[in-house]
Amino acid sequence: MEQFDLNDQRLADALFEAYIHRKPLSKDQIPAFLEKEKAYGIQHALTAKKAAEANEELKGYKISLTSKETQELFHSDTPLYGALTTSALSEGTIELDGMCSPLIELELIFIVQEELSAEDDVETILQKTLVAPGIEVPDSRFDDWFPKLSLGQVIADSAVAGKIVVGEPKSGLRFEDLADIQGRLTFNGEEIAADSSKAVLEHPVYAVKWLTEELAKHGLTVEKGMSISSGTFILPKKLEKGVYTASYEGIGEVSLNVI
Repeated sequence: MEQFDLNDQRLADALFEAYIHRKPLSKDQIPAFLEKEKAYGIQHALTAKKAAEANEELKGYKISLTSKETQELFHSDTPLYGALTTSALSEGTIELDGMCSPLIELELIFIVQEELSAEDDVETILQKTLVAPGIEVPDSRFDDWFPKLSLGQVIADSAVAGKIVVGEPKSGLRFEDLADIQGRLTFNGEEIAADSSKAVLEHPVYAVKWLTEELAKHGLTVEKGMSISSGTFILPKKLEKGVYTASYEGIGEVSLNVI
């Protein structure tokens, strides 16, 4: 991993201030040319600062760029991850004015019942997790960010982590149960997007497997009790005031009220 220096800490501090005060940064405040490992170092410093100065615990991870389409938008050949801290967990109501530049996505949430390791295969991952219907609201510390940020900026900004909403989880799901399920997003009762779990690295559990291996490179693991937002079924939509419902074939549904 690249050496983390004082300038990197300053960049993490700038992202933290934007996060705390909900005041978006201009894109030139965080270098666009950040190497991936340097950007992850800034993200980790930002997560540590949230813990030390905002009393926020690490509650899980979100996985982004899990489709070829989104990877091409950000010029990446792999997914990326971001940290979810205490404030990311929503009970199902979000104030739009409290966000910077939010979008909405269809994502299954894996809830970890036993620590995951990089050695776990996909069947073991499913045995160690519950799967819940979910909604993710990505939100950046930059205004008008999608898809205008560089890959390094996205990573440093905790993979544009915003909020997640988690529905009732299911246990005992098999690999084939998640292989090609349909997800559907409605807004005030009207369908606005739909697609299959195949959009997530061909299978959402592959995204979780990727996460365990990538975290291991940084000396991190997914611990018991954490949640993993596993990747979007759809291209993100702009968040507006109203009621959204995400439904997943064979899994269930969850709603979000945006006020």
